Amino acid sequence: MPRRRRPPRPGALADLSPTRILSQIVLLQLAYYVCAAVLIVFTALVAGKEISADLIFSWRSLSGDTTVGWTLGLVWVLNSLTCVIFILLLIARSKLVLDFALTVHFIHLIVTSLYTHAIPSNVFWWALQMCSATIMTSLGVWACQWRELKPINFGSKPAARQQQAADDGEGESRGRSRGRGRDGAGEYEMVDMNEGANRV
Repeated sequence: MPRRRRPPRPGALADLSPTRILSQIVLLQLAYYVCAAVLIVFTALVAGKEISADLIFSWRSLSGDTTVGWTLGLVWVLNSLTCVIFILLLIARSKLVLDFALTVHFIHLIVTSLYTHAIPSNVFWWALQMCSATIMTSLGVWACQWRELKPINFGSKPAARQQQAADDGEGESRGRSRGRGRDGAGEYEMVDMNEGANRV
């Protein structure tokens, strides 16, 4: 007798689909470079520096002993903060944030090595990548967990209307149950204390 297979968990195939994962990686990587390009071009224009692809893809531009290197470092940190938004929109699952954040920086390492024809040997560049990956992972996990734990509203009334409806219902229930016991078991009647004493 053939053994029955356990039915897949709902959404498991969709979540682990290689096509979907690959598309998310491509979109996140593009967003990473587009945001970096916008920030770096804006910073270069404000500082009056020459705009070139080396500012984005060359690890030699990041140096801890020059003003340009520190400025680029701050721009890349700001870029990692911006990419948290794209992680929240594209990934939206806290347990996958670390994998995607490390993948983005690993691909950036490959692109940088291919562009400069050398593996980065600058300690400042490696420290910046570790800082960027840490920021992207920690804030991305926090943002995704906040979204996962956020209560779902299925078209119910707003909180103010719900509170008002609850208050109105409580007032009506108090008005209707006047003269009834707290447990609702039966009615009671107020008796004058003097009348009770005369009966005794």
